[in-house]
Amino acid sequence: VGLNPLRAALLDTLRDMGAQITEQNRRQDQGEPIADLCVRHGQLHGIEVPPERAPAMIDEYPILATLAAFAKGPTVMRGIGELRVKESDRIAAMAKGLSALGVVVEELEDGLIVQGHDGPATAKAGVCIDTKMDHRIAMSFLIYGLGARGPVRVAGCEMIETSFPGFAELMTGLGARIENV
Repeated sequence: VGLNPLRAALLDTLRDMGAQITEQNRRQDQGEPIADLCVRHGQLHGIEVPPERAPAMIDEYPILATLAAFAKGPTVMRGIGELRVKESDRIAAMAKGLSALGVVVEELEDGLIVQGHDGPATAKAGVCIDTKMDHRIAMSFLIYGLGARGPVRVAGCEMIETSFPGFAELMTGLGARIENV
């Protein structure tokens, strides 16, 4: 995993939430720091993410919002207004999708507050998440499905293969059942 300090703030944030992540076999690859990660299962807890971390993890906020849904307590993410002008309005897309699945979310002008439900979620039956054809939104909700009781339907996943070839196979290896409908 890349550990460039200008891009790796998600790992610090997850550790602040209680994630047990250790780096092993640190090395350089084409001048960039990388390492293998060892991640242990454990309960996450909500935090207020320091806004100054936003530049070093701006593209990782959708997956952070997903993980925050499984944390104990609220996770507050501010200073991320630029997510409104990415491939989609990622703040609105995550708020709408998580809310549709039954997660309590407050959409802010420059962020989100996600009230975690402290463990596996029961996805509302029949809900289909509209990704707005945004690969990061699609991947985030497919990952949400790994922790949900019941299926999570995600529309607009075709573009994932362009940005992350092999994502579906990786998810299948983790236990996901992904079907094109």
